[in-house]
Amino acid sequence: MNVSKKHHEHVININNVSNYLKLIISALVLLMVVTSCKSDASKTSDTTLVMYQCPMQCEGDKTYDEAGSCPVCNMDLKQVEIASKDIQSDEISEESIFNLTSEWHTEEGNKIQLEDLKGKTLVMVMIYTSCKAACPRLVADMRHIEAQIPVENIKNVQFALISIDPNTDTPERLKAFAIENAMDGEQWTFLQGTESGVREFANVLSVKYKEISPIDFSHSNIISVFNPAGELKHQQEGLGVDNKETIEAILQLTQY
Repeated sequence: MNVSKKHHEHVININNVSNYLKLIISALVLLMVVTSCKSDASKTSDTTLVMYQCPMQCEGDKTYDEAGSCPVCNMDLKQVEIASKDIQSDEISEESIFNLTSEWHTEEGNKIQLEDLKGKTLVMVMIYTSCKAACPRLVADMRHIEAQIPVENIKNVQFALISIDPNTDTPERLKAFAIENAMDGEQWTFLQGTESGVREFANVLSVKYKEISPIDFSHSNIISVFNPAGELKHQQEGLGVDNKETIEAILQLTQY
């Protein structure tokens, strides 16, 4: 089976990803202008997050989601309020994958759009379940990355595996694959799309794939990291490479 080209033969360019998304957005905006002259004004509202912090600030500005004791001085954590902005879904940047309107089915059979994944750091890879060469190694990389993320960070991460073989990889098959690979926890999502939706998403990620037989594909081996707003922040290419930079990128994005 063919696998992706070597690293020096395929250079990932995040600017190209951004430009591709901008082209898609421009087309959508033009369509909206032609069909309607009305638009709802975007809104933002101030919200307050209730957190807990050591009254002596033994750990600086570090806060906790729940009440408890400071691990340094053992004093009870005090309640603090942190102002934040509640940004509605119509405030999506031009670089966000949430501008894509394709529909997907999860391994549970639920119909979603990519925007439904908004709010968490996304770690995404494109595979197909019948692959016997590259994909098992990509799956192993994803599991290794997930295992290196601390518990306090993992709740802010969603790992998504997108099939490049939507005709074969039904939700039922994706569900079975998830269970077989111990990837059926809440932090894991498997997606089946349409052929056009998968191709569009692959183009955004600079992932190349080609069907070489009814059950076999050649494809790029790329793991992508997006911030909670759906903007591409890091990509890792290759098989069996050091995951250190990918893990660091995830940790930086989940330090709330």
